[in-house]
Amino acid sequence: MTAVIFGGHGFIGSHLARELISSGRYDKVISADIAPVPRFETAGVEYMYCDVTSRIPDDLVPGAAEIYNLAAIHVTPGHQDWEYYWTNISGALNVTDFARRAKVKTLFFTSSISVYGSQESQVCEASPLNVESTYGRSKLLAEQIHKLWQSEEPAVRRLIIVRPAAIFGYQERGNFTRLAKLLRRGAFIYPGRKDTVKACGYVKDLVKSFEFVKERTQSLTVYNFAFDERLTTEQICDAFCEVAQLSRPKLVFPMQLILFIGWMFEFFARIGIRTSINQARVLKLFRSTNVTPKLLKELSFARQFNLTQALKDWRSYSSTGEFE
Repeated sequence: MTAVIFGGHGFIGSHLARELISSGRYDKVISADIAPVPRFETAGVEYMYCDVTSRIPDDLVPGAAEIYNLAAIHVTPGHQDWEYYWTNISGALNVTDFARRAKVKTLFFTSSISVYGSQESQVCEASPLNVESTYGRSKLLAEQIHKLWQSEEPAVRRLIIVRPAAIFGYQERGNFTRLAKLLRRGAFIYPGRKDTVKACGYVKDLVKSFEFVKERTQSLTVYNFAFDERLTTEQICDAFCEVAQLSRPKLVFPMQLILFIGWMFEFFARIGIRTSINQARVLKLFRSTNVTPKLLKELSFARQFNLTQALKDWRSYSSTGEFE
């Protein structure tokens, strides 16, 4: 059996490729991506170039049985509005078109909890959607494109849509990596409050959940992925500090001051002094993403890691004690 991972060179894709190889269930695992190299390589995975914003050739992966569509522009803020639509929508159209032509019966799609928007009250798969960002809208539209593919032959086609929270782990290079660096330098300051709820999850458990959900017989499944526990920014910082023996941050800056600093960095960017700090990124830290994985809890999915265990496992990949 052959599995192809579109967007497989990225963070989650690299971990998924390793998981599929280690399962021993596949004759071939193909990672197809526009990126020149994967985050890390796994022996036995075949790496190839593919731009999902263009038509995918019929002969790209002969005999593909399963498709994992992870290809997306997802860093937000960080791109212009049209870029999210161009990549995420055209990618969904081209991947599902390839699935039709290749007569693939099982398709996974990684969406996002951004379709719920920022929420102080807890939300689950059955909650109303409240899309606030261009990225979230592009992901929701991509979900509908994949659902259309499944609805064309509902008796034989299986679609699994996962809405991951903030995922962290080895070679993440995102929010959790930046947080770890700030904590190590003693430079992290809570923006506005300490009790912001941040749904998150460990990448190893995420890729394990794919196979777990695939074992169900439903033709269409949509599920959230995050820790079961309701985790705040303070609890996440405390876990990092416990694992890496760092001093816990204590300062809480007023939100108006933080936003003013973010505006200053935006001004610096306009005159050529660029950083990763801006008002939108600060507001993301202040707003809660209170999402629960209700379906996985009902199905008794057993995670291997809690937050502290996950951070210890991530750190074990580094010889210097960094979260790389």
